[in-house]
Amino acid sequence: MSKRLAKERPIDLAKWSGPTRYYDLVKEITVAIVVVAVLALSLAALFSSPDERALTLQSWAKANPADFALTATGELAGSTTSAGYGPPYNSASEGPNLGPLKIAKWVGVRIPIDSAKTFVVEPLATLSDPAAVGALSQWQAASSDQQLKWAGAYSAGLGKAPTATSLPDPTGQFGPVPVMVSSLLAMASSGALDGALTTRDTPLPTDFTKPLLFLADSDGYFGAKATEQHLAGDQWGMMNETGSYPGQSWLWLFSFWYQVEPFKSSANADPQIMALVGLLSLGFIFIPIIPGVRRIPYLIPVHRLIWRKWYARRQ
Repeated sequence: MSKRLAKERPIDLAKWSGPTRYYDLVKEITVAIVVVAVLALSLAALFSSPDERALTLQSWAKANPADFALTATGELAGSTTSAGYGPPYNSASEGPNLGPLKIAKWVGVRIPIDSAKTFVVEPLATLSDPAAVGALSQWQAASSDQQLKWAGAYSAGLGKAPTATSLPDPTGQFGPVPVMVSSLLAMASSGALDGALTTRDTPLPTDFTKPLLFLADSDGYFGAKATEQHLAGDQWGMMNETGSYPGQSWLWLFSFWYQVEPFKSSANADPQIMALVGLLSLGFIFIPIIPGVRRIPYLIPVHRLIWRKWYARRQ
């Protein structure tokens, strides 16, 4: 067997006659590990990502109850972002598109969200409080037009009183909305609302879509938190939250395009940027077969500078 290999592949068994040099592999590995460990620990101590506590409906209700009440009323009135988002949550709009391609509409409603029902009515239905039960019964017995009138009037009233969590209603123009919102605020403050929304469709609290959408509808709390961490849409920040490996450091390429035109002012920036980054990614993948690009190393021989000692010996 060895004679056959020697006959077919003699170069593999030939003795090396080229230049050699002493190389201590153990020393190299030891130095590399020590240097990298010290460098990583030093940089982590100086520039590590913040270990921020997760935002919850409970923390929102406690930190800014007025904003929570206003947002909850907006959910009942159908005036929040999630209420009019469109697919995959509802049919309020066609959703984002990519030129003539109605991508969101084609996908359809995959995660049904009725803002009033999902974020307010269904959670309140789990309570046994008589006041909440009575208010909820009055709400469900009313027509949709009457519900919108109550919620719209209460939303307008809270908007004029930015620190108020409840308003007096001597003329009854708000209907059951004040009691519903107050009950939901108390439910959120106790932490029960987080559990109700995360376990509505599954017994395991692993799907945070609903509480995240509810939070995202807030301007006074969620928006302020995002701006504070430089994560707002017109900022370039990204957070690699502790425990979320590999984190979002790769999102800088997406975040960059949101800051330049025409994406900056586009209502369909999300699918446009996704398509652009996908195209750029394909460009990297197919570099070896793109004419001209694969010739760059020959035209700009940086590798010869790095390996200059080797090439010097070869001359």
